[in-house]
Amino acid sequence: MKKAITLCGIAALTSAVLGSTAAMAAENKAETLQLLEQEKANNNIYKAYFPSLEIARKAAISFHEQMLESHYDKGYLILELDSSDMDKLARFGFRLEHATDFIAKRNQMIDQLYQIQTDRLAHDPMAAPVGMTAIPGFSCYETVEETFAAAQAYATNQPNLASWIKVGDSWEKTQGLGGHDIRVLKLTNKAITGAKPKLFVNAAIHAREYTTAPLTLAFAKWLMDGYGVNADATWILDHHEVHLMLHTNPDGRKKAESGLSWRKNTNQAYCGAASNNRGADLNRNFSFSWNITGGSGSSGNPCDITYRGPAAASEPEIKAIERYVRSLWPDRRGPSPSDPAPADTSGIHLDIHSYSQLVLWPWGYTNTPAPNGNALQTLGRKFAFFNGYTPQQSIGLYPTDGTSDGVSYGELGVAAYTFELGTAFFQSCSAYNSTIKPQNLNALIYAAKVVRTPYITPGGPDVTSVGLAGTAGTTGVTAGTPVQLTAVVTDTRFNNSNGVEATQNISSAEYYIDVPPWKVGVAKSMTATDGVFDEKTEDVRATINTTGLSVGKHLVYVRSRDTTGTWGPVSARFLVIKP
Repeated sequence: MKKAITLCGIAALTSAVLGSTAAMAAENKAETLQLLEQEKANNNIYKAYFPSLEIARKAAISFHEQMLESHYDKGYLILELDSSDMDKLARFGFRLEHATDFIAKRNQMIDQLYQIQTDRLAHDPMAAPVGMTAIPGFSCYETVEETFAAAQAYATNQPNLASWIKVGDSWEKTQGLGGHDIRVLKLTNKAITGAKPKLFVNAAIHAREYTTAPLTLAFAKWLMDGYGVNADATWILDHHEVHLMLHTNPDGRKKAESGLSWRKNTNQAYCGAASNNRGADLNRNFSFSWNITGGSGSSGNPCDITYRGPAAASEPEIKAIERYVRSLWPDRRGPSPSDPAPADTSGIHLDIHSYSQLVLWPWGYTNTPAPNGNALQTLGRKFAFFNGYTPQQSIGLYPTDGTSDGVSYGELGVAAYTFELGTAFFQSCSAYNSTIKPQNLNALIYAAKVVRTPYITPGGPDVTSVGLAGTAGTTGVTAGTPVQLTAVVTDTRFNNSNGVEATQNISSAEYYIDVPPWKVGVAKSMTATDGVFDEKTEDVRATINTTGLSVGKHLVYVRSRDTTGTWGPVSARFLVIKP
């Protein structure tokens, strides 16, 4: 297994050493210093100049584990490579040169860390813990314990909206070595019963990918804080279910929180009980398509970074996620790889990773498009509109197998995607807060909106704004007061960086009060502000008759249809009726 510690990762290790107890550091002194020496001795780091951006994106999928930095704008990737990797890249037209500047900066940081470690242990071997309330050096990212505490607080304080459900155990917990529960935060308004479409998101299956669990927790916060305040958050929780596996690999994550570039779980049966190379790559251990490529899409060597485990779903973490996924949705796809799921299949599964700035969908083990490939592509391009990433099928320069979309899409037919966030495993807090979180939060919100029919609804127009005149949306109006409703609807919001999605003119728009269209609500027509529906983006309006509405907040839902007859998702606004 190649230890791919980025410059940010080394900085994290520096902070983590300072933030651990000196007693623990002293116990592991030899191991820590040996790791640093090994890192400094590793000069197999190269600038890989790519022949085209398309090839670079595919290399980012296939060499995800070895990629230390991405510089698409400068024409190269920084990769940690052995001779076989170099041969593979050469066949695809890459030009390689030693990344001497990267290596020099890395070695400088290693020297600093080495000195800090030895000086601190010599000065006070019993120093008290430092920085235990966050990942040291990365205060924007919650630890496993902080994440679980936040989820538990939602379930305790708002039990009508949140449940914190145990669905399995980590490997260490199964062995009595401490470890963690595998848990899901389920969010929905329990007072509204009946079948609801389900969005499932899992994060941090690869431990060192710092941004993934915090983003998923931020999504939970947006929903919970927004209930009763934000109209979209309110109707999503009223009528849909959101299931969040915030830490899919909590044991491995604790290793990564110390600054180690840890990817796999911590199963001591593989590659030696005390080895930093131990464990299985959980995203190569899923049942569907496990080792289907005969070794090219995963490794059979327990010490390799993509070790798939000795058998399909051998790891307790994967048993837990597969069991839970199968409990969410019925099987709607036939046994053949070419059998599509019906167009009205409900549900979305998102697996949140970092990094590479990609939105990916099945298949990853073959170049053949999935049988629902066109619909998956449409929704993928919609997600990529929000986060600005490249949308593409998840096949790289060569295939992968045993991945997370296998059970959800491969077995059950549920729309499944991988988001690859940002540009580094140990992403800086400034990059996370300024771009990664806001852009991908919008993509997650969109997923929650279209989860009822993800193979249909994303092809329709979006409602980008909903407005109510005067004080109707704030302090309120008395019943009987006419209220002007305005909205902007558009069929154009796709990322066309990797192929062009067809768009159409708007044909109509309508609104509903309190009862949404899927509940057979009463539709009220809206008109084009310029008098005719003849463009791909339209301003629309209507006058709401508020006579007979009760005092309090009312949800006003707006949706639009294009000339293919496809309705897009609803967006909503609160209408307030005062005494």
